[in-house]
Amino acid sequence: MNDKVYTFRDAKMSSLPLRLINAIGAGAAACGLQYPSLKADDIRAAAQQRTGLSDFGDAGIHEALQQYVDSAENESHLNLLGRFAARNMLVNALSNRLQVIDWAKQHPQITDEQIEQPWIVVGLPRTGTSLLCSLLGLDPGSRPLLQWEAARPMPPAELATAAEDPRIAAFANDVKRVLQVSPALGAMHPFGSTLAEECTAVFTYSLRTIGIETIAFVPSYGHWLDRCDMRPAYALHKTVLQSFQYAQPTARWVLKSPNHLWCLDAMLATYPNARVVWMHRDPADVVTSLASINNAMQISFTNKHDPVRVGNYWADKLVDGIAKGSAFDATQPEGWCQHIQYDDLMADTAGTVEKLYRSFGDTVQPLHRRRINTWLQHRPQNAFGRHGYDPRDFGWTQEDLRARFSAYRQRYGIRSAP
Repeated sequence: MNDKVYTFRDAKMSSLPLRLINAIGAGAAACGLQYPSLKADDIRAAAQQRTGLSDFGDAGIHEALQQYVDSAENESHLNLLGRFAARNMLVNALSNRLQVIDWAKQHPQITDEQIEQPWIVVGLPRTGTSLLCSLLGLDPGSRPLLQWEAARPMPPAELATAAEDPRIAAFANDVKRVLQVSPALGAMHPFGSTLAEECTAVFTYSLRTIGIETIAFVPSYGHWLDRCDMRPAYALHKTVLQSFQYAQPTARWVLKSPNHLWCLDAMLATYPNARVVWMHRDPADVVTSLASINNAMQISFTNKHDPVRVGNYWADKLVDGIAKGSAFDATQPEGWCQHIQYDDLMADTAGTVEKLYRSFGDTVQPLHRRRINTWLQHRPQNAFGRHGYDPRDFGWTQEDLRARFSAYRQRYGIRSAP
């Protein structure tokens, strides 16, 4: 256990060589040289050169890319490191997209794979979705998407060799380098090659996800994302799952992402028999934690860091996500999803999972129950330190936040955190 407390300020770049790199970038920018290029054509060309492929699939990807790079150039004030981070993220996303589309074309039989009754855990970030996803993934008949395979999806790992896939170690080394530069991030978000990953990572291939808003402050892109058609992103998401399932037969997937709240209609159109679970927690803690994390992600990548502005942007975004999710919920028949309180999951973890299974007419099998209990006994606690956050850092009080989310708290009976 690591008792060190990290705030978003601790994520600021302290490495002298990296600070010197940023200084060089600032000098170049003062001379009118923006490097590396964030032009959409250059990013597409880099992905094509890396993969040797050219079919990006539906044309909507080009609009998404243009929206993001325009917003990054005009609003995020990226420094040199930030430009490298944004470009690398975009080139990786498009490279993965090209490879997924190409692999699916080479293996048309994957469309026969049925994604049956996947668990899909939704809810605001920091509401216990990761914990629940891990517990559901302990069912021998289920499996989550893993962090390493979402980062390097193609070709899909085959059953006979998946446990020794070299991409597992490669991803672990990538994470190690990130945490060496910014150890605070390890206290704020669970990293690990074989840990469950969010669907957000797969939506990145379509550049339609709140996940890519964390690297840079890109509000214009975010507003476009709130209104865009998510059906193409879900179609590619399904293709990815079918590809993985073809290589490693899977009875049931365990999926999760806050992203789903904004587009539950597209999600259910793609996975109509999903077992949907919506996690709820006092927004006063959720919003402050998320504001801190996103400030930590951006603090070293920008020349103009404003924690209050970033925090309020994400608070507004969560208000919008709740409004969209609640509006959809109001139109659906009772039981279309199950609502779980974070407090209940923490107070009786195994019992909450048992109750959840019963609500879908299922039972937790003895081996699954035993694995849950063993996992709870041995899971690491605060291995990389603890995340500290204070609403005052963003101009708020807990009372302000509870008032702002009062309709949500009342509708779903959410208790105030002590």
